[in-house]
Amino acid sequence: MRTYLVEDNPIIRDNLISTLEELAPVETVGTSDTEEEGSAWLTHHDGQWDLAIVDLFLKSGSGLGVLQACRMRDPRQKMVIFSNFATQDMRRRCAQLGVDAVFDKSTEIDDLLAYCVTQSQVLDATANQSSRHSGD
Repeated sequence: MRTYLVEDNPIIRDNLISTLEELAPVETVGTSDTEEEGSAWLTHHDGQWDLAIVDLFLKSGSGLGVLQACRMRDPRQKMVIFSNFATQDMRRRCAQLGVDAVFDKSTEIDDLLAYCVTQSQVLDATANQSSRHSGD
């Protein structure tokens, strides 16, 4: 599953990449640390990613702006927030902007990993159905 990461903390970003690539079927296709850069990459490379993992607080801008920029993405493309600020109010705000899931960095890393595994399986099943139907 091609994954793009918008995270401004290099230690968290590097650790998350290595953890995801080791424990989930994830390939990191790019990273950014600002709303502007993340939004631009995701919207200009719309066929080149399956999952975007976005922090709320970035070097400049916010993850909410990234969500807003990607509201018109393909339904198969998933966006999740991974933040220390995953309050109920913030979860509601993210849902209004079309987020697929919100995970708290301090308590829900296992849930994020499970989400990545599940989404990868869904992508694989969809790809297999498409290849079977194209051979009909």
